[in-house]
Amino acid sequence: MFIIGIAGGTGSGKTTVVRKLIERLPKGEVTVIPLDSYYKDSSHVPIEERQLINFDHPDAFEWRLLIKHLQQLKKGKSVEQPIYDYITSSRLQETVHVEPSEIIIVEGIMTLHHPKLREEMDLKVFVDADADDRLIRVIQRDIVERGRTTEGVIERYQKVLKPMHEQFIEPCKRYANVIIPQGGHNNAAINMMAKFIKQQLRER
Repeated sequence: MFIIGIAGGTGSGKTTVVRKLIERLPKGEVTVIPLDSYYKDSSHVPIEERQLINFDHPDAFEWRLLIKHLQQLKKGKSVEQPIYDYITSSRLQETVHVEPSEIIIVEGIMTLHHPKLREEMDLKVFVDADADDRLIRVIQRDIVERGRTTEGVIERYQKVLKPMHEQFIEPCKRYANVIIPQGGHNNAAINMMAKFIKQQLRER
């Protein structure tokens, strides 16, 4: 099993990198585990207070469960991945059944933040992008997918996303084996990564 951690700021192009990487790797041998699925359940918190939760802070994630699931997959055991509902800020009762596979990709803004999670990884990747480009993608995504207003997204970016990025996400670059500038547009970097992963699998 080969475990890849892919981190980067909100709107940096992580999802595009993951999609293009999967296209270049053996079919049916890649499983993607989104860090977002491991947000702590907030169903016990009053609804009006859930809006105040900082989802861009390391404390918002249940790291221990994610690490435990990765270790179980390494042992050849299946896991039940949580499903997080952004609308209600809580976990659904349903889960996603995940079977072990040759390649596991853990993807999310702070995938490289937690030391013990990094220890489980064979390759650590940071997707880099210009701050203006990230803001534009965040505005487009949050309006369409999460029903937010342009003003609300910009305010959240200034008060939460930008300071959290500078404090917690940007420093993760130091742990990366590979930094991909220009996000999903950097086909050369993605091609090199795919070639490296295939080589590692052949040698194991």
